[in-house]
Amino acid sequence: MTPRPTSLTSGPFFVTPQQRVALARERYFEEGERPSGLVSEAVIQSWARCLRARRAPNDPAVFDPVTASRAHHTLARNRALLESARPVLRELESAIHGSGCRFILTDAQGVVIDASPMSRSDGAVTRLVTRIGVNLGEDEIGTSAPGIVVKTGNASVVHGAEHFFQNVEGMYCAAAPIREATGSLAAVLDISIENAELPFDVPTLVGMYATGIENRLLIARTRSPLLLRLQVNPTLFGTPLEALVAVNDDGRVAWMNSAADRLLMRSELRAAPPPLIEDLLGCGFEGFLAAAANPIAHMHRATNGLGVWVTAQMLVPDGISGAMVALGTPEPPRTATVPLAAEPPAASAAVTPAAAAAPQSLHDANLQAIEQALAQAGGNVSRAARALGVSRGLLYRRLRERGANPDTD
Repeated sequence: MTPRPTSLTSGPFFVTPQQRVALARERYFEEGERPSGLVSEAVIQSWARCLRARRAPNDPAVFDPVTASRAHHTLARNRALLESARPVLRELESAIHGSGCRFILTDAQGVVIDASPMSRSDGAVTRLVTRIGVNLGEDEIGTSAPGIVVKTGNASVVHGAEHFFQNVEGMYCAAAPIREATGSLAAVLDISIENAELPFDVPTLVGMYATGIENRLLIARTRSPLLLRLQVNPTLFGTPLEALVAVNDDGRVAWMNSAADRLLMRSELRAAPPPLIEDLLGCGFEGFLAAAANPIAHMHRATNGLGVWVTAQMLVPDGISGAMVALGTPEPPRTATVPLAAEPPAASAAVTPAAAAAPQSLHDANLQAIEQALAQAGGNVSRAARALGVSRGLLYRRLRERGANPDTD
């Protein structure tokens, strides 16, 4: 641990970061003064909560795992989260390997559900906090980056002696929230290193990978039949920066991730009921559903005036896991200059050959998908509608429009 100077009552603007934190602790814990400007407001608030809970900073933090039964229940309850996170965490482990950093994934209460494999070079505290079932919540181990995220829902960074308990002073950590579609906390991703300052921009990296997990989790848990991916640059599709919007078959937005909210949402549309996708992108559910048969991403003018590239996917439940997956095996999105919304006739001159051959109605674009679903359901419209994730009435209307005579249920 970094030794603290015995007196830091003068020259606070000329001390090292370690001395600055030591001065903050001296002022707060010994003199009862608020150390504003020396440590972050999030850390000060966490220290205050710990003191109100009658914790003493000289006491040791105890990293007791939860009971085996609770750990088993926690892992089972977060199975979808772990499945969504696994490929992202593999990428993260590869990225930070050799840096001395370790990742920790906790549930919404701060209980560790996944972590970097232990290494011989790991410090004593790292070996304790990366065990499955250990509770890293603020109520258990005091101030820490994941503990602050659990309490506040906001990303956090905690350096060394900013931790409440002195026996955790060697840890440097940054954590970011992973949210549900409702905005509530689903999990926390943390990157920590022991006995060293954070060696790179860890807050940005942990935020990026947390968003990647969040996006995968949102898609896995959605029950909406239509997913839109959009961004101002189509090269951002498939990255944590892509905007996602799930749409129900009534045309209303089921959820959107934070990137989509920043691109599309206006304050007057935040109130219940959820907005129609047409109010945001000028195109209704059936128009986007028709576009789902084609992997081409189109430049589209949102109703707020922003030009975005949009690609649509029809989602159906996976028969094994229950997670929503894209119908068929769509190709990586390509781009075309043709917009999804209606434009003046002159715009048709800019249509590329690939776009010109694309189907322009649900009758054409989704005929193959509808017939495939009906064949798999033995002609039963109810089962086919459930497989496609749309209402039976919508499917009946489409079938009547193309003159089909489906079997009755």
